[in-house]
Amino acid sequence: MSTIPTLDHVVVNVRDRMDEAVETYRDLGFTMTPRGYHTLGSMNHLAMFGTDYLELIAADPTAATPRADVMQFPCGLNGLVFGSEDCAATYAACAAARVPVQKPMAFSRPVELADGARDARFQTVHLDPGTIPAGRVYFCQHFTRDLVWRDAWRHHANGVIGIAALIMVANDVDAPAAVFARMFGRDALRPITGGQRLAVGLTSVEIISSDACAARYGDAAPAPDGRAQYMAGLVLRSRNVNRIVPASAAMGALLDIRTD
Repeated sequence: MSTIPTLDHVVVNVRDRMDEAVETYRDLGFTMTPRGYHTLGSMNHLAMFGTDYLELIAADPTAATPRADVMQFPCGLNGLVFGSEDCAATYAACAAARVPVQKPMAFSRPVELADGARDARFQTVHLDPGTIPAGRVYFCQHFTRDLVWRDAWRHHANGVIGIAALIMVANDVDAPAAVFARMFGRDALRPITGGQRLAVGLTSVEIISSDACAARYGDAAPAPDGRAQYMAGLVLRSRNVNRIVPASAAMGALLDIRTD
């Protein structure tokens, strides 16, 4: 693939603890969207930023078939989602680049507006499970962006305006980097202290060793717990110098909020 990667959103899996999770993120100063219910059997709340967002996802216990894959993961950051303008073309390009990938999947969720409900519609292309063991990596195409990026939801008390970096920890940093190189080209990656950085539009994915993560974040760094790869946390951009939140663990996700 020669496509320049862009970040659509990141996902924090909260399994069956959505009420607790959304209050935790509100306490951190995020404006969270009303609860949404996917046709896939999951539910979510979003923290919307300028061009990307953070999603809390949980299985929907009221669904006829609650989403089983959500419950297969522990609580914490485990979703890295790239943007796509055409999931069919993305699927074909990934397959041609020898990236194990699943066929496009369409789904929706209703969004309540002042004049009634409308369906936000999406299509996704997922890498096969285990291709990057750190978590779920996929592409998302939005057909109704106006129902997702609404200005009222993009203003946060902590001043956050976007995602600066996703921190991925790996015993072998070259393993996930090699997958990203097949997806986006070797030029999209650069060496950094303790690992490699994938440039993703206005943000980046920093793939570092557990030692490098511990050296950077100290006691706030998530423990490996026997994992060879995992998504350790996020670096977020804030424009409010009076509301800087230090590195904080929130439902298994390290959040490092910094001013530009």
